[in-house]
Amino acid sequence: MGKILVINAHPDPDPARLCHALADAYAAGAAEGGHEVRRVTLGALDFPLLRSMGDFERGTVPEALRPASDAVIWADHIVFVFPLWLGTMPALLKAFLEQVMRPGVAFAYPEKGTGGFTRTLLKGRSARIVVTMGMPAFLYRYWYLGHGVAGVRRNILNFVGIKPVRETLLGMVTAASASKRAGWLERMRALGRAAG
Repeated sequence: MGKILVINAHPDPDPARLCHALADAYAAGAAEGGHEVRRVTLGALDFPLLRSMGDFERGTVPEALRPASDAVIWADHIVFVFPLWLGTMPALLKAFLEQVMRPGVAFAYPEKGTGGFTRTLLKGRSARIVVTMGMPAFLYRYWYLGHGVAGVRRNILNFVGIKPVRETLLGMVTAASASKRAGWLERMRALGRAAG
């Protein structure tokens, strides 16, 4: 069975948020499927922003994020659940990824003077991005080309070796009926059981 990390990346810790229920459902399904599960809830963490390239390249993961960083390295499959804000991920998730996906953890620069390439350190892991949004999901995917989610997939996760990265886009969440939400939660449980 697999090792699954579920990252609830909604900045608001209010348990009424749909992202919390989706992350809970995925984690519950994964446990039902016999997988080992670890959880990270970004809204409950307090950590500093990166403010310089030097800190990114030579600094260390902040103490508050060390367990999360260890969980990223531990996991076979990582699930990110977040709301679409201004067409992309919330700033808190970007700040988290900047701190955790740093040199020495997620990738390694080539040795100076070798002319080599950047090495990915998270190769062999897969991911799923689960995104809630107020607009129809098809509109975001086809009119806006899903640029914010594509950026997370291509520029961050694929860059450090995480692939494949699958997407689940849930649109019109504020207008969704109770039965629609229940269907989404069951879908998350099924994905968790399959580690998909």
